[in-house]
Amino acid sequence: RVQINLHGVCSFRPSLCGRSLLSTPHKLITMFRTIVLALALVGASAFAPVRPAASPRAAVVVSETKSDLVELAGKCNPAVKFFDPLNLAEQNFWGTSEEATIGFLRHAEIKHGRIAMFAFVGFIAG
Repeated sequence: RVQINLHGVCSFRPSLCGRSLLSTPHKLITMFRTIVLALALVGASAFAPVRPAASPRAAVVVSETKSDLVELAGKCNPAVKFFDPLNLAEQNFWGTSEEATIGFLRHAEIKHGRIAMFAFVGFIAG
């Protein structure tokens, strides 16, 4: 509602049911808390897990044996072919099979490659 004071200056005071919001600090604090809570819940829902739709997916063929790696290396780079100077493809880490060791090394290579790319971006940006 608009009020005119003794000096002729108009002032606008928002009202709720005929009463000023500024005259009821308890209601104002409660309203702001409610708004903050609602905004926090909306933001948190963005990180809720989503179940993927049940659709048939093509199976991914993973090369986990040394012979598969030799064949893949020959297709990808015919000049160098298979290069494993430390014979890591024939090792058995922690008493596991060659396939588990190759899978572990593949996972470690991807992870460390991502960390190296992130570090490079940080170096350039910083």
